[in-house]
Amino acid sequence: MSKRHQGQLFLTLDSLIDTNHPYRKLDKLLCFHTLSKPLSTIYSTRGPKGRGVEFGLRALVLQFMEDLSDREMERYLSENLAGKWFCHAGLEEGMPDHSYFGDFRSRIGTKGLMDLFASVQASLLSMGLIREVFTFVDASQLVSKLTTWDDRDKAIKAGLEKFNNKTASKVAADKQARFGCKGNSKFWYGYKEHASVDMQSGLINKVAATSAEVTDAQGLSNVCPRSGSVYADKGYCVSPAKVTLKRNGCHDATIKKNNMLGKNKDKDRWISGIRSPYERVFAHRNKRVRYKGVAKVQFQVGIKALCFNLKRLMVLGVERLEMVPA
Repeated sequence: MSKRHQGQLFLTLDSLIDTNHPYRKLDKLLCFHTLSKPLSTIYSTRGPKGRGVEFGLRALVLQFMEDLSDREMERYLSENLAGKWFCHAGLEEGMPDHSYFGDFRSRIGTKGLMDLFASVQASLLSMGLIREVFTFVDASQLVSKLTTWDDRDKAIKAGLEKFNNKTASKVAADKQARFGCKGNSKFWYGYKEHASVDMQSGLINKVAATSAEVTDAQGLSNVCPRSGSVYADKGYCVSPAKVTLKRNGCHDATIKKNNMLGKNKDKDRWISGIRSPYERVFAHRNKRVRYKGVAKVQFQVGIKALCFNLKRLMVLGVERLEMVPA
């Protein structure tokens, strides 16, 4: 850390950060040096934007924990001393501009990010923080930037009858986004996030992104646990969700639709009560899509899930993750 001399006073960045600051807990919780090793060959430290992989990874986690855009992140690191400290930067050290963060994400890629997520999940499993005994499963909408009116005008100009899921790939700005529907009245354009949560710890176990027209039942195959009971809503009480649950050896604890044989209202009311704490958590998450394309949206949901778990671990009082190979 750099020092600044003011008369007889020496200031260090570390001395300016409160001893109970959340970033100190986060710094102790996760070994960024170990996580950065597999990525050491993808990012050079040379050139005007040259930064070590560990700096980039710390900045990436910080950016999504604080829900900042690239330009907001540039300003945050320039003005926030705790942010500088967390990224192991000097007190008077200049920070990279906004283009650095997008470039770093591109170099890591979705596969690299999900490998990092898997590495952390392997540690959570080895420490018994995720057990896959009782699992909450749900899906939520991810809304793309609203260019649908422009896309509709393009469809009309191109002579297409309608702008819908069949024609979206021909005229839409995001050619992989689709229209999704929840119930009979809630529509959106974009993607869908599928997630499974360990109900004993509240930690996200698996997460996946799909285009919006993929049903909850279809998306279950991406996040289904390998054992235990799965607590899900009515969207999962049909095939192919039932096939996936049976294949993975899971107990089916999904809520049945009102017209289904064997409907037990008291049991389903109890399942709803069990699920409600986890539904509230996901209801308050930002549902806007930052990027275009399924791969980049998968990157977004992956880093958001990682940050969610890190926050949750600090609430649980976990001081250090024991890193093991994924």
